[in-house]
Amino acid sequence: MRVVIAEDNALLREGLVLLLTSAGHDVVAVAGSGPEIMPALLEHRPDVAVLDVRMPPGFRDEGLRAALEAREKLPGLPVLVLSQYVEETYAGELLSGGSSGIGYLLKDRVGRVDEFLDALERVAGGGTALDPEVVTELLTRRKDSPIDSLTPREREVLSLMAEGHDNATIARTLVVTERAVHKHIGNVFLKLHLPPSDSGHRRVLAVLAYLAHAPQV
Repeated sequence: MRVVIAEDNALLREGLVLLLTSAGHDVVAVAGSGPEIMPALLEHRPDVAVLDVRMPPGFRDEGLRAALEAREKLPGLPVLVLSQYVEETYAGELLSGGSSGIGYLLKDRVGRVDEFLDALERVAGGGTALDPEVVTELLTRRKDSPIDSLTPREREVLSLMAEGHDNATIARTLVVTERAVHKHIGNVFLKLHLPPSDSGHRRVLAVLAYLAHAPQV
């Protein structure tokens, strides 16, 4: 898998390069500032881009802006965004442009190597990978919406779906049967007024699209 990395922290950047190359991936370019990102992406057209949200020179949202621009100029480019903190506005803006091949992780997650690599491969394959803390923020900050009608268990299922997990993984995580998970998913779609489809990550994309467009407080 060919990867472009954009991260201004040299230690983390080199750590990511070492981690990915050790896992058999090819880091074709690295960027240390916002203006370097798009030229690298356009030149190398990677299988996936790993971008820090805040980059020089402004340390505001240069990485996110590059991610959004890249998704326009390179349609379908999988992007995994890294952030120091849960920033709901950034997550929502990224998701609003389409949820296929999108990831948003906190930087702490990189230290959990297997989880990070799994998320990267999921995103590269067109799936989704939202950090559990990001999902929690998205869910708890929505007010006066159908999400309020979900039971605690349905919220747990929705959170795990949004992270990109399949029914079997959700069942193992919650220590319930897959049949129970299937039933909870049906209830979630019904309450969120979404088609009761249970067909792989299409259902995840539908839920993420709902979260991205749901009213905010």
